[in-house]
Amino acid sequence: MPIETDVAIVGGGPGGYTAAVRAAQAGKSVVIIEKDKLGGTCLHRGCIPSKSLLRSAEVFATLKEAGAYGISVPDTGVSVDWKGVLSRKNDIVEQLYRGVQALMKQHKIQVLHGNARVIGPSIFSPKSGAVAVELADGESETVVPKNVIIATGSRPRRLEGLPYDGTTVVNSDEALEWSTRPLSVVIVGGGVIGVEWASMLCDFGTEVTLIETADRLLPSEDKDVSREIAKALAKRGVRVLTGAKLLVSTCIVSEKGLSVDVEAAGQTIALNAERMMVSVGRQGNVEGIGLENTDVKSVNGFVTVNPETLQTGEPHIYAIGDVIGGVQLAHAAMHEASVAVEHLTGGKPVRSPDRDIPRCIYSRPEAASIGWTEEAAKATGLKVKTVRIPLRVLGKALVYGESEGFGKAIADADTGDLLGVHLVGPHATELIAEASLAKLLDAVPWEIGRTIHPHPTLSEIMQETMFGLSGSGRHA
Repeated sequence: MPIETDVAIVGGGPGGYTAAVRAAQAGKSVVIIEKDKLGGTCLHRGCIPSKSLLRSAEVFATLKEAGAYGISVPDTGVSVDWKGVLSRKNDIVEQLYRGVQALMKQHKIQVLHGNARVIGPSIFSPKSGAVAVELADGESETVVPKNVIIATGSRPRRLEGLPYDGTTVVNSDEALEWSTRPLSVVIVGGGVIGVEWASMLCDFGTEVTLIETADRLLPSEDKDVSREIAKALAKRGVRVLTGAKLLVSTCIVSEKGLSVDVEAAGQTIALNAERMMVSVGRQGNVEGIGLENTDVKSVNGFVTVNPETLQTGEPHIYAIGDVIGGVQLAHAAMHEASVAVEHLTGGKPVRSPDRDIPRCIYSRPEAASIGWTEEAAKATGLKVKTVRIPLRVLGKALVYGESEGFGKAIADADTGDLLGVHLVGPHATELIAEASLAKLLDAVPWEIGRTIHPHPTLSEIMQETMFGLSGSGRHA
């Protein structure tokens, strides 16, 4: 007998399981179908494991710099136990995985483990949207829902022609499975993932070369953020090559590692390293899920949706998360999950524009942004006012021992409206939440500045930048 349900969700990552919980809370019966493990890329191959490695690297770097805090370390120094680092990462992932499983049980959500494929009109339903599931144990089920939410996520994009082998030449998913730390590495791609890995491996003592085809790292971020992060990485020994083209055909893998040529600054540079990690974007998982049996369309590897409701070409089929492109972040997928469920339950949700979703980079120092970059705002014809306050003016930054970085705010010079906030420094990824709340409430800079911030804290950087926009900041 087919399983009849109100909502079927294909994919159990942050978007999928959030949609499942939201629908269950709204009184709907829910079936979620996941071919691997609940939690998806974020929990098992992305956000959580990589941040665990970054935290271990940060602790190691702090210990090596303990003398600056008046703390003596043994003459033998400190060292990295890579197996211990991986064990901690795996323990954290396992704990959170059990939590997601418990969440499904708590809300009485039926979980099917297997490959899902949306089918067209059939004996089960007069319209497309029933889901055929090939279960992990070889059996099969058919789920007949009133609504479907596609949340199949994304995977690393490949550079064709490279000799990927899962060990020497890898993507960012495979790098998480390295059983040993590389002594040297070439990282291809200077976006968020590439920068985070460069920062982490550098802190662990790996010799890092970071290659980016654009003229700067983090090309989608504010130029001041890009410059600050590039400066911090270079100061710690990372070799950064921008405006660079990897000559794929020259990549040769041997027992000693690999060699490859890069074109940069009008010359050919020969690189040798133990390993290479490729991080050149992600593509949606749209294949093999039965979209051809429906009126759901995809463009350039991502499902096309109504940007306000997240409905596809079939009104009862929604799509959320990485599979629709845009801001490919876990918290974006969670927000989209809430929007889709609110709409299918009869509500009138308001979806935040992509630029108002916080963007976080967990390198050392961290960076976080929301809203317009200065150059993007100017490109639209807006007259802008900006202020940039160095982090070193804050007592807490000096106490913390990490005073590199800044707070930058951008406002509309005519209306005074807050357009964007950009932070670089310790805990920037936490501090950006205040700016996110300000955007939601449509707060203007003087209102944020008037908010009493405790002293000494790093959060004062928000107060200083906002007061700076009105010309009343202490350090503007």
